[in-house]
Formats: sequence, C-alpha cells, structure tokens
Amino acid sequence: MSFKIIAEIGCNHKGEMKIAKQLIEEAKKCGADVAKFQKRNNKELLSEEQYNTPHPNPINSYGATYGEHREFLEFTAEQHRELMEYCESIGIIYSTSVWDLSSAKEIASLKPKLIKIPSAINNHFELLGWLCENYVGEIHVSTGMTDYTEIENLISFFVNKGRNKDLVVYNCTSGYPVPYQDICLKEILRLKEKYADNVKLIGFSGHHLGTAVDIAAYTLGAEWIERHFTLNKQWKGTDHSASLEPVELSRLVQDLKDVELSLQYKETEILAIEKIQKEKLKFKGFSKV
Repeated sequence: MSFKIIAEIGCNHKGEMKIAKQLIEEAKKCGADVAKFQKRNNKELLSEEQYNTPHPNPINSYGATYGEHREFLEFTAEQHRELMEYCESIGIIYSTSVWDLSSAKEIASLKPKLIKIPSAINNHFELLGWLCENYVGEIHVSTGMTDYTEIENLISFFVNKGRNKDLVVYNCTSGYPVPYQDICLKEILRLKEKYADNVKLIGFSGHHLGTAVDIAAYTLGAEWIERHFTLNKQWKGTDHSASLEPVELSRLVQDLKDVELSLQYKETEILAIEKIQKEKLKFKGFSKV
C-alpha cells in the first residue's frame, strides 16, 4: 500500500513569502509529496464582530483584532500563483485549503492538482457544489467536528454530483494539539469499511505530538498522511507547537517507507534470507508429529 505525505504549511510562514518558500524547500528535502497552504477571504468568512474582536490569545496575534491578525497572514491569489510555480520548479505538489467560496474560486483558477476542505466547512455545500461543477482536480475533505450522519451526507453529496471518485476523506480530530486518547485511529477502519468503495482514498490528518500515531494510521489503511509543518515550534502563532520540524518530518517519511516495505506477505514459505539460517540453526533430528 503506497502513501502520500502532505506538509501542511498553512499560515506557519508568518505572512512572509521568503519563509513560505523556505518551508516549501524543506518539505521537499524531507520527502513530502505536497506543500499545502491556506486561503481565506476574512471579511466573507468572519462576522463583523469576529473580525473586530481581539485575538483570543494575544501573544500569538499579528494584529490588534482577529481580523487584522488573519489579514496579516493572508497571501493574495497572485502570491499563491507564485507559490504554486515555485513548488513546480522544485518538484513538489502545491495545494491549499480553502475556507470560503471566494477563496475556492481563486484557488481553483490556478488549477492545482488537489484542493483541501477543512473540517470547519465540510458542510458548506454551496462551496462544495461549486468545486464539484467547476474544478477537475482531487477534493480532499477532513472530518473533524463531524458526526456520522454529517459524514454520510457529505459522501452522498459527492456521489450525487458524480465526483466521489475524486474524493479523499480524512479521519481527523480538531484540537491543537490533540491528546492521544482523542485521536481515535480506529475511525480509519470505520471510514474504510463504509466508504472505501465509494471514494478515491482514505487519509489521516493529525494535530498530535510526535510521529508514532501517523505510522499506525498508515498501517490501518490511511494512504494520505497530513501533518502541520514548521521551521521552528517556538515561533509565534497557534499552529507551530503541534507542527513537525524538518528533522521530524524527515524521520516520519523514512519510517513510513520502511513500514511500506515490511507490509507484505511472504513470497515463499521459507525466505531466501532464512535458508542460510535454517541450514545453520534448524534442528535436523527426526521427530514424529
């Protein structure tokens, strides 16, 4: 079973194009398949009150209000085009999570290979419908904060639109970071049992600490693994602490490759590597069964 890794850069670039490109470079060096960002039209997404309210955690804020904070971290559509072209130039796939209809239209116009729908808006059927009808790439959707009926409605929507075979559905728990007891990896098995025949693939989007859980997610059947990615966990911002630094992402990619090689049946009952040991070590006496 193959796997793909998404390095979720999100807003960890701190609003700086130079850092965004450094993160892309490091994601590529680490072996990630996709470098993913986020796109928001903040005045469409937020109410006036939300926009003008101070950030709930001022130490992580880049502005006097939550709206100013979000605007500071936002790249324009043309900057996203620049990021996509940079990804293409070094051989890594560009993608973006879209948080509102305007952002979905802007990013779809760039024609990336895949677009991600965050858990928070996986019930925004106007947005999902527009993508189904106007965007030809893969649509990846997380299922944090989403009950089973909502997941069923989501899958049925894509089936009815004839786009379910372009859909990748992610097991996800929305929290930063998520304690291990709330990750609930066996939900991957439930998603596979119910929907594997109706969607393209099942994935796992993690907001936990460390990388052991991602290995387990892969062995349970998640073929896309998404982790937040940063250059420094100590940087200002809400996502850095639950992100992987380059050394961790590199280790995760290598560990997944090792596990991928090991997940197979024997080609013969006695492997070639065992034959030498059998000759040396196996008891050669006769005994009746």
